[in-house]
Amino acid sequence: MVAALILLTFLLLLGAGAEEIIWGHEVKPHSRPYMAFIECVNDDGRSYRCGGFLVKDNFVLTAAHCIRSSMRVTLGAHNISFPEKSQQIISVAKAFPHPDYNFKDDSSDIMLLKLERRAKRTNAVRPLRLPRGNVHVKPGDVCYVDGWGQLAPNGKLSDTLQEVELRVQKDQECEYHFRRRYNKATAICVGDPKIKRASFLGDSGGPLVCKNRAAGIVSLVRKDGSAPGTFTRVSSFLSWIKIMIKHS
Repeated sequence: MVAALILLTFLLLLGAGAEEIIWGHEVKPHSRPYMAFIECVNDDGRSYRCGGFLVKDNFVLTAAHCIRSSMRVTLGAHNISFPEKSQQIISVAKAFPHPDYNFKDDSSDIMLLKLERRAKRTNAVRPLRLPRGNVHVKPGDVCYVDGWGQLAPNGKLSDTLQEVELRVQKDQECEYHFRRRYNKATAICVGDPKIKRASFLGDSGGPLVCKNRAAGIVSLVRKDGSAPGTFTRVSSFLSWIKIMIKHS
Protein backbone atom coordinates (compact mmCIF):
# COMPACT_ATOMS: atom_id res chain seq x y z
CA MET A 1 0.00 0.00 0.00
CA VAL A 2 2.79 2.42 0.96
CA ALA A 3 4.71 1.56 -2.21
CA ALA A 4 1.60 2.17 -4.31
CA LEU A 5 1.06 5.59 -2.70
CA ILE A 6 4.69 6.55 -3.33
CA LEU A 7 4.36 5.50 -6.99
CA LEU A 8 1.09 7.43 -7.36
CA THR A 9 2.67 10.56 -5.86
CA PHE A 10 5.63 10.26 -8.24
CA LEU A 11 3.36 9.96 -11.29
CA LEU A 12 1.26 12.92 -10.18
CA LEU A 13 4.39 15.04 -9.83
CA LEU A 14 5.46 14.10 -13.33
CA GLY A 15 2.05 15.02 -14.69
CA ALA A 16 1.98 18.31 -12.83
CA GLY A 17 5.13 19.49 -14.53
CA ALA A 18 4.47 18.11 -18.00
CA GLU A 19 2.88 21.28 -19.40
CA GLU A 20 5.87 23.30 -18.27
CA ILE A 21 8.45 21.46 -20.35
CA ILE A 22 6.59 20.20 -23.44
CA TRP A 23 5.23 22.87 -25.74
CA GLY A 24 3.50 20.78 -28.35
CA HIS A 25 3.18 17.27 -29.71
CA GLU A 26 4.68 15.09 -32.41
CA VAL A 27 2.69 15.13 -35.62
CA LYS A 28 1.71 12.12 -37.71
CA PRO A 29 4.74 11.39 -39.92
CA HIS A 30 4.66 13.24 -43.27
CA SER A 31 1.29 14.84 -42.57
CA ARG A 32 2.83 18.29 -43.12
CA PRO A 33 4.36 17.73 -46.59
CA TYR A 34 5.27 21.39 -47.05
CA MET A 35 7.76 21.44 -44.17
CA ALA A 36 11.44 22.04 -44.91
CA PHE A 37 14.33 21.36 -42.55
CA ILE A 38 17.15 23.82 -43.25
CA GLU A 39 20.75 23.17 -42.24
CA CYS A 40 22.68 26.42 -42.08
CA VAL A 41 26.49 26.56 -41.82
CA ASN A 42 28.63 29.66 -41.14
CA ASP A 43 32.06 30.32 -42.66
CA ASP A 44 33.58 29.22 -39.33
CA GLY A 45 31.91 25.82 -39.61
CA ARG A 46 29.28 26.38 -36.93
CA SER A 47 25.92 24.92 -37.89
CA TYR A 48 22.39 26.03 -37.11
CA ARG A 49 18.93 24.80 -37.96
CA CYS A 50 15.85 26.58 -39.19
CA GLY A 51 12.49 25.64 -40.54
CA GLY A 52 10.88 26.68 -43.77
CA PHE A 53 8.16 25.62 -46.16
CA LEU A 54 7.88 24.76 -49.82
CA VAL A 55 5.89 27.33 -51.84
CA LYS A 56 6.93 26.20 -55.35
CA ASP A 57 8.73 23.08 -56.50
CA ASN A 58 12.06 24.96 -56.42
CA PHE A 59 11.41 27.67 -53.82
CA VAL A 60 11.29 27.55 -50.03
CA LEU A 61 10.12 30.42 -47.84
CA THR A 62 11.81 31.04 -44.49
CA ALA A 63 13.05 33.82 -42.18
CA ALA A 64 15.77 36.21 -43.36
CA HIS A 65 17.67 35.89 -40.08
CA CYS A 66 18.35 32.24 -40.96
CA ILE A 67 20.72 33.20 -43.79
CA ARG A 68 24.20 31.62 -43.65
CA SER A 69 27.03 31.09 -46.11
CA SER A 70 25.95 27.50 -46.83
CA MET A 71 22.39 26.20 -46.69
CA ARG A 72 20.84 22.84 -47.45
CA VAL A 73 17.16 21.91 -47.44
CA THR A 74 15.62 18.55 -46.54
CA LEU A 75 12.07 17.99 -47.74
CA GLY A 76 9.81 15.04 -46.90
CA ALA A 77 11.35 14.60 -43.46
CA HIS A 78 9.79 13.57 -40.18
CA ASN A 79 12.70 12.20 -38.17
CA ILE A 80 15.83 14.11 -39.17
CA SER A 81 18.16 11.86 -37.19
CA PHE A 82 18.30 9.27 -39.96
CA PRO A 83 17.77 9.18 -43.76
CA GLU A 84 14.14 8.34 -44.47
CA LYS A 85 13.22 7.08 -47.94
CA SER A 86 10.81 10.00 -48.30
CA GLN A 87 13.52 12.64 -47.85
CA GLN A 88 14.79 14.84 -50.66
CA ILE A 89 17.98 16.73 -49.80
CA ILE A 90 18.62 19.74 -52.04
CA SER A 91 21.26 22.46 -51.74
CA VAL A 92 20.28 26.12 -51.93
CA ALA A 93 21.35 27.72 -55.21
CA LYS A 94 20.68 31.27 -54.03
CA ALA A 95 19.14 33.01 -51.03
CA PHE A 96 16.99 36.12 -51.41
CA PRO A 97 16.47 37.93 -48.10
CA HIS A 98 13.96 40.76 -48.37
CA PRO A 99 15.76 44.01 -49.29
CA ASP A 100 14.21 45.79 -46.31
CA TYR A 101 15.33 43.16 -43.80
CA ASN A 102 17.04 44.77 -40.80
CA PHE A 103 19.07 42.36 -38.65
CA LYS A 104 19.00 44.80 -35.71
CA ASP A 105 15.24 44.57 -35.19
CA ASP A 106 14.38 41.67 -37.54
CA SER A 107 11.89 43.77 -39.49
CA SER A 108 10.87 42.35 -42.89
CA ASP A 109 12.18 38.99 -41.66
CA ILE A 110 11.42 36.95 -44.75
CA MET A 111 13.60 35.14 -47.31
CA LEU A 112 13.15 33.01 -50.40
CA LEU A 113 15.52 30.14 -51.09
CA LYS A 114 15.90 29.00 -54.67
CA LEU A 115 16.79 25.32 -54.77
CA GLU A 116 19.42 23.85 -57.08
CA ARG A 117 16.79 21.56 -58.55
CA ARG A 118 13.05 21.15 -58.42
CA ALA A 119 11.61 18.94 -55.73
CA LYS A 120 9.67 15.90 -56.82
CA ARG A 121 6.11 16.05 -55.53
CA THR A 122 5.11 13.02 -53.48
CA ASN A 123 2.73 12.30 -50.61
CA ALA A 124 5.50 13.60 -48.31
CA VAL A 125 6.53 16.64 -50.39
CA ARG A 126 4.01 19.24 -51.48
CA PRO A 127 3.86 23.08 -51.42
CA LEU A 128 1.82 25.08 -48.93
CA ARG A 129 -0.62 27.62 -50.29
CA LEU A 130 0.10 31.31 -49.71
CA PRO A 131 -2.60 33.49 -48.12
CA ARG A 132 -5.09 35.46 -50.17
CA GLY A 133 -4.14 39.11 -50.30
CA ASN A 134 -7.47 40.35 -48.98
CA VAL A 135 -7.81 37.81 -46.14
CA HIS A 136 -6.07 38.53 -42.84
CA VAL A 137 -5.85 36.64 -39.57
CA LYS A 138 -7.38 38.33 -36.57
CA PRO A 139 -7.09 38.07 -32.77
CA GLY A 140 -8.70 34.88 -31.54
CA ASP A 141 -7.92 32.84 -34.65
CA VAL A 142 -6.37 29.46 -33.87
CA CYS A 143 -3.36 28.49 -36.00
CA TYR A 144 -0.56 25.90 -35.98
CA VAL A 145 3.22 26.03 -36.01
CA ASP A 146 5.53 23.12 -36.82
CA GLY A 147 9.27 22.68 -36.38
CA TRP A 148 12.26 20.74 -35.15
CA GLY A 149 13.25 23.32 -32.53
CA GLN A 150 13.88 23.04 -28.80
CA LEU A 151 11.20 21.29 -26.76
CA ALA A 152 11.77 23.58 -23.76
CA PRO A 153 14.11 26.33 -22.52
CA ASN A 154 17.57 24.74 -22.17
CA GLY A 155 16.04 21.57 -23.58
CA LYS A 156 17.17 19.43 -26.48
CA LEU A 157 16.35 19.99 -30.13
CA SER A 158 13.71 17.65 -31.47
CA ASP A 159 14.54 14.89 -33.96
CA THR A 160 10.89 14.53 -34.96
CA LEU A 161 8.53 17.17 -36.30
CA GLN A 162 6.54 18.83 -33.54
CA GLU A 163 3.42 20.98 -33.70
CA VAL A 164 1.84 23.49 -31.36
CA GLU A 165 -1.58 25.14 -31.49
CA LEU A 166 -1.43 28.90 -30.92
CA ARG A 167 -3.97 31.69 -30.80
CA VAL A 168 -3.50 35.03 -32.55
CA GLN A 169 -3.27 37.95 -30.12
CA LYS A 170 -3.94 41.68 -30.29
CA ASP A 171 -1.01 43.76 -31.52
CA GLN A 172 -0.73 45.48 -28.14
CA GLU A 173 0.46 42.22 -26.58
CA CYS A 174 3.60 42.14 -28.73
CA GLU A 175 4.05 45.90 -28.63
CA TYR A 176 4.38 45.51 -24.88
CA HIS A 177 6.79 42.55 -24.94
CA PHE A 178 8.90 43.45 -27.99
CA ARG A 179 8.64 47.27 -27.96
CA ARG A 180 10.12 48.75 -31.14
CA ARG A 181 10.85 45.33 -32.61
CA TYR A 182 7.19 44.79 -33.46
CA ASN A 183 5.57 46.36 -36.52
CA LYS A 184 1.89 45.50 -36.84
CA ALA A 185 1.94 46.29 -40.58
CA THR A 186 4.30 43.41 -41.31
CA ALA A 187 4.04 41.13 -38.27
CA ILE A 188 1.48 39.03 -36.40
CA CYS A 189 1.40 38.57 -32.62
CA VAL A 190 0.78 34.91 -31.76
CA GLY A 191 0.54 32.86 -28.58
CA ASP A 192 -1.52 33.32 -25.43
CA PRO A 193 0.81 34.46 -22.58
CA LYS A 194 -1.45 32.65 -20.09
CA ILE A 195 -0.77 29.28 -21.75
CA LYS A 196 2.66 27.66 -21.76
CA ARG A 197 2.83 26.87 -25.46
CA ALA A 198 5.08 28.56 -27.99
CA SER A 199 7.43 28.15 -30.92
CA PHE A 200 11.05 28.30 -29.80
CA LEU A 201 14.72 28.28 -30.82
CA GLY A 202 15.29 26.17 -33.92
CA ASP A 203 11.73 26.77 -35.19
CA SER A 204 12.69 30.04 -36.92
CA GLY A 205 11.45 30.28 -40.48
CA GLY A 206 8.69 27.72 -40.02
CA PRO A 207 5.14 28.51 -41.10
CA LEU A 208 2.22 29.75 -39.07
CA VAL A 209 -0.61 27.86 -40.76
CA CYS A 210 -4.09 29.34 -40.51
CA LYS A 211 -6.98 27.76 -42.40
CA ASN A 212 -4.54 25.63 -44.43
CA ARG A 213 -2.57 28.61 -45.70
CA ALA A 214 0.76 30.17 -44.73
CA ALA A 215 -0.21 33.22 -42.70
CA GLY A 216 3.11 33.85 -40.94
CA ILE A 217 6.76 32.91 -40.49
CA VAL A 218 8.40 32.30 -37.10
CA SER A 219 10.56 35.36 -36.46
CA LEU A 220 11.07 36.44 -32.82
CA VAL A 221 10.65 34.28 -29.72
CA ARG A 222 11.08 35.17 -26.06
CA LYS A 223 14.24 33.87 -24.38
CA ASP A 224 12.32 32.07 -21.62
CA GLY A 225 10.18 30.18 -24.15
CA SER A 226 6.93 31.87 -23.15
CA ALA A 227 4.31 33.39 -25.46
CA PRO A 228 3.69 35.55 -27.36
CA GLY A 229 6.04 35.51 -30.32
CA THR A 230 6.16 37.60 -33.46
CA PHE A 231 5.59 36.14 -36.92
CA THR A 232 6.30 37.81 -40.25
CA ARG A 233 2.97 38.56 -41.94
CA VAL A 234 3.20 36.74 -45.28
CA SER A 235 0.29 38.65 -46.85
CA SER A 236 2.32 41.88 -46.54
CA PHE A 237 4.97 40.45 -48.88
CA LEU A 238 2.89 38.66 -51.53
CA SER A 239 3.88 41.00 -54.36
CA TRP A 240 7.58 40.61 -53.56
CA ILE A 241 7.29 36.82 -53.34
CA LYS A 242 5.53 36.55 -56.71
CA ILE A 243 8.01 38.87 -58.43
CA MET A 244 11.04 37.03 -57.04
CA ILE A 245 9.71 33.62 -58.04
CA LYS A 246 8.87 34.83 -61.54
CA HIS A 247 12.19 36.56 -62.25
CA SER A 248 14.73 34.50 -60.28
